[in-house]
Amino acid sequence: MDKDFFRRDAITLARDLLGKYLVRKYEGEQIITKIVETEAYMGIEDKAAHVFNDKRTSRTEPLYQDGGCIYVYLIYGMYHCLNISANIEGVPQCVLIRAVEPVSPMNLISQNRYLKNYDELSSYQKKNICNGPGKLCKALKIDKELNFKSILGDELYILDNDEEIKKSDIIESKRVNIDYAQEAKDYLWRFYIKDNKHISKK
Repeated sequence: MDKDFFRRDAITLARDLLGKYLVRKYEGEQIITKIVETEAYMGIEDKAAHVFNDKRTSRTEPLYQDGGCIYVYLIYGMYHCLNISANIEGVPQCVLIRAVEPVSPMNLISQNRYLKNYDELSSYQKKNICNGPGKLCKALKIDKELNFKSILGDELYILDNDEEIKKSDIIESKRVNIDYAQEAKDYLWRFYIKDNKHISKK
């Protein structure tokens, strides 16, 4: 993917990231997953966004960068969330990666998440291996060390896997856990692949 792919509004980017590979490289290992669920955050007028009312701080600075800047933050003091800046520099939109489907190597993903090989997991554990923002970050060893880095780098990046997701197979729904966001909580800015078993919720 090139820079221009990420220099688009967050809603367009969130839809177009579905089906793409999210690849993590670290310590000589490579993990491949497929993006199956995203959320768009549309910047200073979006009451669910960290930058609502143009709250530009050292924490939110990655969002103000040109599209393709990694933004990793912590929730509940323990779970990391992966976001990618969208649009052009100075327009602080982003896409939250909410869920991915594990592709390979299954044992490494499973060890990162549960400290067990994949064939030792229960069906419940397999379903929950990467189906949430904190879960996928644990499975892919994503933490604040990646914050402010480029998604076009060699540690964490997006690959086109030539899978075309039909418009009819993209479900639009309300974003998750943003009840504080007044009317913005009802915007249909969460997107996921229809019938995929690895999404966080329907």
